[in-house]
Amino acid sequence: MSDRDGLLAAYDAAGGDRRVLDDPSIAHVVADGHAVLSTRTVDGLDVDVKSSFKSIRMQVTLKRGVRIEKPVHVCFGVMHKRAAQRINIRMALEPDSFMQVIAHCIFPKGEKVLHKMNGLVEVGEGAELRYSEVHFHGTGGGVEVVPEARVVVARGGRFSNDFTLTTGDVGRLAIDYTVEAAEDSVTELTARVFGHGSDEIVIRDTVHLNGRNARGLIKTRVAVENEARAEVTGTTSGNAPGARGHMDCMEIVRDAAIARATPVVQVRDPEAKVTHEAAIGSVDRRQMETLMARGLAPEEAVDVIVKGILK
Repeated sequence: MSDRDGLLAAYDAAGGDRRVLDDPSIAHVVADGHAVLSTRTVDGLDVDVKSSFKSIRMQVTLKRGVRIEKPVHVCFGVMHKRAAQRINIRMALEPDSFMQVIAHCIFPKGEKVLHKMNGLVEVGEGAELRYSEVHFHGTGGGVEVVPEARVVVARGGRFSNDFTLTTGDVGRLAIDYTVEAAEDSVTELTARVFGHGSDEIVIRDTVHLNGRNARGLIKTRVAVENEARAEVTGTTSGNAPGARGHMDCMEIVRDAAIARATPVVQVRDPEAKVTHEAAIGSVDRRQMETLMARGLAPEEAVDVIVKGILK
């Protein structure tokens, strides 16, 4: 089996569908390590990809007023047991454009694998970007994932990011996202992660509501078991009249795992409002008893509850 065939088989296992990569109406990028295996673009979307021994560099530009109906698909993976993948992305959505990106990041064999992403995203006035990132890891905890991004959302723009890592062992995860949000913009950051063994999870999300009537939501759902560790820090700043922000963090802890949540609220304008709620604890006993009364074993009941939280 070739590296491409192996990557695409793992892509299917991760919830992707390799058939979309053969559809001429769907833009995509596929890379194994620093080797770019396949790219396609569509009208109104410029994608410039350059690869070297050290990294992949992507410049993505969506033209003014262009609305792409079908999601853009991205598949970044490492099929070797030991390798590094460094990706630098610059993404710009010009005013009044729309794009949805579905990214699958696949590391099924990682014993010592680094996946590091550095992104700069600019969402133009009245534009909208929906970015969904799903990770598929193998067992063993040998993968280190370090995504960092700075996002600038212009007046009336909308940006949503949904990160999911619930399959396989996490290894080490360190998310660091910062959003600068202008007037009448909307930002939503969501993360769902399930840690096992000795996994280490660090999530830092920051939203600065700089413009009048800007809106922001940070939502995290994390479950840890065995000896895994999780630390979640959400920061929202209300810096303008009418700005509204909310942070919602829920963490489930089992066995000897440890979880920590730190909401940081900053309000610099008397007409702004930021709220937060955080809950850390074990699986709800009443839910457990209900599921066990319906015939589930204790471990099965716990799995159902945890999977429900991570949806």
